[in-house]
Amino acid sequence: MKQAVQLVMFGILFVVALTHVPLSCSAQEQTPESARNRLQYTVSFPEAASHYVNVRLVIPSALQRVAAAPSEQADRASTLQVMMPTWTPGSYLIREYARNIDRISASSTGGQTLMMEKITKNRWLIQLPPGPSVDRQDVVVEYQLYCHEMSVRTNWVDQDQAILNGAATFLTLTDSREMAHQVRFELPDRWATVVTALPEVAGQPHTFLAASLDELIDSPMLCGSPVVSEFSAGGIPHVIAHGGDASLWDSQKVVSDVRRIVEAQQAFWGVIPYPRYKFLNVIGEVGGGLEHDNSTLVMTSRWNFRDPEKYEDWLSLISHEFFHTWNVRRLRPVGLTQYDYEVENNTRSLWVCEGITSYYEDLFLVRAQLIDRKAYLKRISKVIEKLQTSPGRNVQSLAESSFDTWIKFYRPDENSSNSRVSYYVKGCVVALLLDAKIREVTNDQRSLDDVMRKLYTEFAGQRGFTDQDLLNTVNQVAGVDMSAWLNEHVQTTTELNYEPALKWLGLQFESAKSDANPTDDQSTDTKSTDTKSTDTKSTDTKENVAKPKPAWLGITTKAAGNIVTIGGVIHGSPAQAAGLNVGDELLAFDDYRVSDGNWQKQLNQLAVNKGVEILVARRGRLHRFDVMPVEEPKQKWILQFATNPSEDIQRRQTAWLGEQIEQPAAADSDNAKDVSP
Repeated sequence: MKQAVQLVMFGILFVVALTHVPLSCSAQEQTPESARNRLQYTVSFPEAASHYVNVRLVIPSALQRVAAAPSEQADRASTLQVMMPTWTPGSYLIREYARNIDRISASSTGGQTLMMEKITKNRWLIQLPPGPSVDRQDVVVEYQLYCHEMSVRTNWVDQDQAILNGAATFLTLTDSREMAHQVRFELPDRWATVVTALPEVAGQPHTFLAASLDELIDSPMLCGSPVVSEFSAGGIPHVIAHGGDASLWDSQKVVSDVRRIVEAQQAFWGVIPYPRYKFLNVIGEVGGGLEHDNSTLVMTSRWNFRDPEKYEDWLSLISHEFFHTWNVRRLRPVGLTQYDYEVENNTRSLWVCEGITSYYEDLFLVRAQLIDRKAYLKRISKVIEKLQTSPGRNVQSLAESSFDTWIKFYRPDENSSNSRVSYYVKGCVVALLLDAKIREVTNDQRSLDDVMRKLYTEFAGQRGFTDQDLLNTVNQVAGVDMSAWLNEHVQTTTELNYEPALKWLGLQFESAKSDANPTDDQSTDTKSTDTKSTDTKSTDTKENVAKPKPAWLGITTKAAGNIVTIGGVIHGSPAQAAGLNVGDELLAFDDYRVSDGNWQKQLNQLAVNKGVEILVARRGRLHRFDVMPVEEPKQKWILQFATNPSEDIQRRQTAWLGEQIEQPAAADSDNAKDVSP
């Protein structure tokens, strides 16, 4: 691609060595001495069909830093503490992985059983035999994990494959952050390989080495017989491994499209901070993605490749997670510079991590010419509509949403849409507005692109950035004081003003159809516009009667058989005003029985602004409520390009979106090879 060529020509390909990110991905030599300085795991699957994985951890005596020994007296016993992380970086919720341990025990390599006591929800104390430290034997901890939660932050094991995440799999010493961790897999005969970003240990099949605890937790592992392809981008090798049923996925097409995204983002940042990158794509009928330093784990459906819209969503997910290679994995807010794996790590800047990344995920699809400009506007319009139809945007700011992610975002309930706003969604929209603002005040000489690159140059791999660092960087790039703008958009719940951004970018919201081209269900015009009809009776009866507008209560429902219960009540809606509650079972409208199959049709036939009596059952008792249905709010949030744009507008759009294409570019399978086992 053009961008990749420019990347090489200007000589900006290089690998950044970061103090907290081990970059070596080559095979590691194993010596007896080096093995003594590593925590050693053996992972096996004797009961894979029952969703179990067995883990054996050997703690060499050289690494046994006692946890509770006031002296080295020969007659005093010492203890070791081991722990299991409670959360996975990138997924900000305490998930209590230790709950999946079914059996656990400790012993010495001499065969002596050691007492092992659980002292907190995720920590164990191991009693060591009395004696001087020089006589200590290695300690062996064996445990069995139940793995039946297929997601990008948990574990899944069955007869066909295993998807393992470090935090959910490995116990370790409580002070092991800087220790090396070696993992050896004993695979079932029918499984061919393990795909992970961890470097292999030379001469030992299916054996990998993490230079630190952070690297171990950061490297998901796909075990089985995946379909594996390789390609090169920016002179760096990349791997795409499809786990599960890949029969409906064209791996060559995937390689071509993913490479375009990779090359576009490499050119954007001007830095390639990884020696090798692996995309683990699990085709398991679930969704999601999670970023890592040198890999990403994403999940999808076997049917999504052949559905153009779903495949576009998948490419957007790949773009999102790959952008995190820079923004989040290397460039981090202060609160996430060094992970504490046992407690919440709070920050008010997750909107930068996730919201700005969400903005660029689709921007790179159009810049890489995988979608055209109209498709891009359709995608960003959906995000804007999601924000503008969420009552929670008036309750929670972006900064508050970021900070409260641990207790709110990953624990949605029936009131979430009323009480919180997504830092992904609003962060994406604010990023769009910020990008347009910087472009406007600099006359397109600078943009949000420059902010992100400057932040990366100054803070990636260092101390992390603060809110003040972000403001200073935006001010320097924009050349004007942006403090009031950022405060309003990030710290408050003030309604967003789209007009300046749309004006600069040559966009507008699509007008409601009723303003220009009324349809049957919107028009109240009694005149017939059907020039073919000459039947006056038809004009008097059918065409003079407007179709009634559907009534709206402001509820969502859940159905089980013919039982319909209220699942959510929107703030400011007729249902809330009348006193309807989540959990109420809908029984009747005006004494007419409600069922799953007819309640919405019944509601739509009720008159707007005419009261209706609703009968519900609440915890076994009947209640009647007088409700006043209204017309459903239907403000359009569909972006479109302004008609007859000036040359200046066209120039701005090209600077923002890249060169225009009419259709997605054809697949290019050059430089790709299938290396499936």
